[in-house]
Amino acid sequence: MTPLQKYRLKYKPTLPKALENLNGVTFKGGGKTLALGNEKEIEKHFPKTFGRPLLHSVEGGSTPAKGLKVGVVFSGGQASGGHNVITGLFDALKIFHAESQLIGFLGGPSGIIEGNALELSEDLLANYRNQGGFDLIGSGRTKIETDEQLDQSIDTFKKFLLDGMVIIGGDDSNTNAAILAEYALKKGCKTKIIGVPKTIDGDLKNDKVDISFGFHTATATYGEMIGNIARDALSAKKYTHFIKLMGRSASHIALECALLTQPNCTLIGEEVAAKKMTLKEVTNTIADLIEKRGNRGKNYGVVLIPEGIIEFVPEMRALISELNTLLSEGKDEKSLSVDGKKTFHFLPKEIAQQLLLDRDPHGNVQVSHIQTEILFSTLVKEELKNRPTFKGKFSPLHHFFGYEGRAALPTNFDATYCYALGHVAALLIREGHTGYMSAISHLSKPPSEWDISAIPITSLMNLETRKGKEKPVIRKALVDLSSPSFKFFERSRIKWMEEDHYQFPGPIQFEGDPSITDGPPKTLLV
Repeated sequence: MTPLQKYRLKYKPTLPKALENLNGVTFKGGGKTLALGNEKEIEKHFPKTFGRPLLHSVEGGSTPAKGLKVGVVFSGGQASGGHNVITGLFDALKIFHAESQLIGFLGGPSGIIEGNALELSEDLLANYRNQGGFDLIGSGRTKIETDEQLDQSIDTFKKFLLDGMVIIGGDDSNTNAAILAEYALKKGCKTKIIGVPKTIDGDLKNDKVDISFGFHTATATYGEMIGNIARDALSAKKYTHFIKLMGRSASHIALECALLTQPNCTLIGEEVAAKKMTLKEVTNTIADLIEKRGNRGKNYGVVLIPEGIIEFVPEMRALISELNTLLSEGKDEKSLSVDGKKTFHFLPKEIAQQLLLDRDPHGNVQVSHIQTEILFSTLVKEELKNRPTFKGKFSPLHHFFGYEGRAALPTNFDATYCYALGHVAALLIREGHTGYMSAISHLSKPPSEWDISAIPITSLMNLETRKGKEKPVIRKALVDLSSPSFKFFERSRIKWMEEDHYQFPGPIQFEGDPSITDGPPKTLLV
């Protein structure tokens, strides 16, 4: 363990005032919640848990007569702060009763199905406080969906005599938590199921959850690297850097990094979709910028691209959908429609080949594997060749920032946020609630002023087509083009385009001025 890791073990997260006296707080709710869409269908899938009220903290509560036994699992990709959810959960359970136990299920949801678990002790957790990654118990992407998997999970809950189960994951994982909660009630199982919002993509948010955990650390990590590249570009003055950032379904990471670093161009997928921009129009937007800068002797720049931008371009979304259908029928690109062929042949050859050859286990195009940074730099290069008005030079370089941001030492914000989320999850189980997501709001305020609550997971759902069937899932939160953060970006990017207003965030800081060390994501502050 490095000196910095050892030093971070000593960090003590600040708890919201509502969590300072755990034995003097409970939850109260009133009124029926609905769903984000398809209410009647969602209620049919979740007759026992649908419509439950939103819960707020109030004075009250009671100390359990005996220790609670609770399970915990990581589900999906890594996000910094996960270990602090577990330590927060553990500490709260021990405050409730010294004999409480926390059981970690290994390797993700498959650990629940197989009953593969480890009791988590203070000695073991001592080395994981405020640390990055999910290596304490590992993670996985198994989905507990089939009746067989659900029955095996219920058997595991009964075998371990679990009072509660905490599922730490993203939208799909929390959907699984809701399914498990409903199934447990159907089978008469006493285990309470609670979800915790995790994803660096930032697309698990709503009016009660400002942001999912891990987002702040990931964007701070990317922000440092983007700032370093911008400083290099400003120094060398000869390269245009195309940087692809994680975020397939939403552009929250790209927006946050743009606010942190002020690059020359940032594509926001939701804006592209709203304006129904074609691939050609997006290409011209970047080419216009490079031409203006190049003709002024600025043959360098920084362009940020969310990895899911392709699916926001209407013609590309239509092409991918058409190809998925054709490939499933054993056909190839020769059977494309006229519009499909036009789009397909507009693409650089290597990208077009990726669409045909790189497919997932279901036979669909692997959109996340498409090198969009190379796609746009290639299209821009061809466009500039055909512009006699372009007098500058264009030398593109390519980067993809993804896994680098998922397992870093968590920022003070994420470490504190996650520790509080773990406490809320423990409280919900103690108070006998199930099918809820642990939630904390007002994150732009100091931690002591954060509000705690619990959201019925079914209230976040709608129906979506998955593998050809309509399924209830948590709706992904996209960038709100009317939000203050996007409007600020929209106003500011005009001056960032032709002039150099780069910002250099530097590495994550853990000590010093609280405005540097403890601040929340930029998108929450604007």
